[in-house]
Amino acid sequence: MPEAETKASRLAQLGQAGRYFAQGLRLMVGLPDYGGYLEHMKRTHPDQEPMSYEAFFRERQQARYGGRAGKCC
Repeated sequence: MPEAETKASRLAQLGQAGRYFAQGLRLMVGLPDYGGYLEHMKRTHPDQEPMSYEAFFRERQQARYGGRAGKCC
């Protein structure tokens, strides 16, 4: 494999690792993965319109907290 292809391959792998790392961090702090949602919708539901980021975020908050936002118990 030529050196330029090897460098490009390493950069691509490093970029993918960075994306996985960032996704993991977002999941650890509870931020929903809108990019992953868009990829899923495109791959498995191409006939359906995906939610906007705002609607997606609200839906994920509702699913996580069950509408108890701002309440202690």
